[in-house]
Amino acid sequence: MRLRKFSCLFFTFLLVTFTVTPVVNYAKDNSAPAVTASRIGYPKKYTEEYLNIIKKEYKKATKEENVAVALDMMKDTNADFSRSAILGYNITEKPIKISFKDLSTIDQKYASFDALGWKRGSRLYIYINNCHYDAPPAALAALLSHEALHQDEYNSLAEETYAWTMEAAVWCEMCELYPEETKISHPLATRENTLKKLFIKGRYSNKYIKKSVHSNTGYQDLPQTSPGFEDL
Repeated sequence: MRLRKFSCLFFTFLLVTFTVTPVVNYAKDNSAPAVTASRIGYPKKYTEEYLNIIKKEYKKATKEENVAVALDMMKDTNADFSRSAILGYNITEKPIKISFKDLSTIDQKYASFDALGWKRGSRLYIYINNCHYDAPPAALAALLSHEALHQDEYNSLAEETYAWTMEAAVWCEMCELYPEETKISHPLATRENTLKKLFIKGRYSNKYIKKSVHSNTGYQDLPQTSPGFEDL
């Protein structure tokens, strides 16, 4: 199966490298979305009882229920490496804190970003744009598989290409595992479907994703490579 082949190559690469995107220190901000996410897109197994279990399991990483569901959906998939990183198997050896945030409070230039990876002191954070507070967990799982790869202050076109390709592979797998839950209309799902098309067009390679990353105006100042992502 193509996705499994990608997974094997992906994890072989990760055994010898470990890095991430823009990581910046800034003042503490506890802002959170003013509304509560719905449970649209939850697979059937996420009963009230099971939700209580996983919320406890992932409480060190997030207080958001749909993010906890996303993390649980990542288990035993191509996203498992990122899930482990979020739980503490990363360069800080601490869980990555995940929350929704108005990204314009960091800098107006980030207002339309889907998510950001940041570092404050010895802690890593993933901030998801508030507009995705109600995104289906499968889409959040794909997004998190990307963001969890960014763990230091260095970033590059090679790193972004790798992270976007990982996100596309995870979304493809989510579509196979959860066909109904991934058909839900949402801006984040639209993003994932765009990546899926590029991934499939490139015959499950980074060919077209790489072209997209290199032409992205937001990445024009990035170097070609960064530690752990020297060749892609």
